[in-house]
Amino acid sequence: MAKKASVVFGIIFVIVGVLGFIPNPIVGEMGLFHADAVHNIVHLILGIVLLITAKKPAAAVTLIVVGVIYLLLAIIGFVVIDAGETAHLLGIAEANGADNWLHLVLAIVLLGVGFKAKKETAAPMVA
Repeated sequence: MAKKASVVFGIIFVIVGVLGFIPNPIVGEMGLFHADAVHNIVHLILGIVLLITAKKPAAAVTLIVVGVIYLLLAIIGFVVIDAGETAHLLGIAEANGADNWLHLVLAIVLLGVGFKAKKETAAPMVA
């Protein structure tokens, strides 16, 4: 389960990272989800990391770590970004209010899938 989820999320993050460099109304400098070049590069890196770790036993742990990162970004974003405004998260990448909500949803999904997959792999097999 963790391996499939890592592949799916990895592909999604890579696509979003690439889309951020192409003018469109969804993600990018002028998109609903504001993403500058650094934000796009972070998406690409996370996507590649998820794709690489999908083949490893630690795929569930990677999903959990990425989920924690997104949870922290959501919390920080809600503290520093007013609705409808754009600001730098940690002084590195730009984000807006829509990004905050997306980061929160991603955190919940990634953590849920990661912990569920980790629990499944830790459970003893019944013969």
